Amino acid sequence: MRRLRYPTLAFCMFVGWLMLAERVTPGQVVLAALVAVGGAWMMTRLQLAPVAPKRVRVMARLFYYVSTDIIRSNFAVARIILGGRPAWQHSNFLLIPLELRNRAGLALLGCIITATPGTIWVSYDPASGELLLHILDLIDEDAWTSTIKNRYERLLMEIFE
Repeated sequence: MRRLRYPTLAFCMFVGWLMLAERVTPGQVVLAALVAVGGAWMMTRLQLAPVAPKRVRVMARLFYYVSTDIIRSNFAVARIILGGRPAWQHSNFLLIPLELRNRAGLALLGCIITATPGTIWVSYDPASGELLLHILDLIDEDAWTSTIKNRYERLLMEIFE
């Protein structure tokens, strides 16, 4: 029998399933084990390249920037929604050319952008490296491009490349 390649993931899925179950019964334990082994097997089938992030200080700075931007954006979106100002007046798409090519870095950038209220990662063209965003309150395109490129992309490139 082959060894389970992602035992931590399997364990977390097993425990998570049992925590979400209403009661822990033998049937739930068997089902949790099947889900955990199946999930770990699917991760093996994805054949992900190992990721070794570098530079912990850069990661801390990125975490700080993301946290402050998310908090600031929450207040801005709340002001748009509750303030009576029509959001559709400034809502638009923005195309940003990226230099980042690392898949893990792009995935993390997608998580950062999607977690920030008022922004949505619409698409990414790997051939041209262009990222299409939808921004709820797009007033200054240059400021948004600068934020994505200088605040996030540059740090992600330092971490992953």
